[in-house]
Amino acid sequence: MRTYRRVLLPGAVYFFTVNLAERRDNDLLVRHVDLLRAAFQKTKARHPFGIEAICILPDHLHCLWRLPEGDPDFPTRWRLIKAGFSRSLPRQERISRSRARKRERGIWQRRYWEHVIRDERDFTNHMDYIYYNPVKHDLVVRPWDWPFSSFRRLVSKGVYPQEWAANGDVLDMS
Repeated sequence: MRTYRRVLLPGAVYFFTVNLAERRDNDLLVRHVDLLRAAFQKTKARHPFGIEAICILPDHLHCLWRLPEGDPDFPTRWRLIKAGFSRSLPRQERISRSRARKRERGIWQRRYWEHVIRDERDFTNHMDYIYYNPVKHDLVVRPWDWPFSSFRRLVSKGVYPQEWAANGDVLDMS
């Protein structure tokens, strides 16, 4: 079994990508976005953190978190969010033999991608990536049109113009 080494830095900002186990033709996250939001809220109440940016897509999500000073424990937070969301759903998903042996649900991929944000440019690049993602996946024409992200909140704060990335002004978000 692989040992994953994670960089745990109190007060750091992290970029995350978290995927569903079954991604093909799966809109579970947006279909049950209210349950996902509840899992986030419950976890944040017990283990506070800031969400700098988030975009929930049908089969995965991207977000930037700011951890509190003195608390680097994002793995516990993700475990609680994923478990809370999974428990709120009926048991209808396909479960592999491996997961069944371990008494796991088949909702989420076991792992997730995290990246420590190094500087302001890295932060901006990842925030742009998050908000451009629904456009990249041909879900909408412009980020403003995607209802499951914090883009509109940042437009209201003047961080982004409403028409950002609507005219092909984003060069390469891969």
